[in-house]
Amino acid sequence: MNGKPRSVADGATISDLVAELGLTNRNVVVERNGEPLERTRFDRAIGDGDRLEIVRAVPGG
Repeated sequence: MNGKPRSVADGATISDLVAELGLTNRNVVVERNGEPLERTRFDRAIGDGDRLEIVRAVPGG
């Protein structure tokens, strides 16, 4: 995740990981293996070797 190895439980979804990080699905953008994901796809299980980039959106400029 974000360039660093991270272990997750078997069957963990992207939503599970986002919640574990203390974030919500509404305030993050997630790329999986270089492709941006729609929030409707956050319920997909994280696969072995998946590369995730999670960016938190913050208000202000």
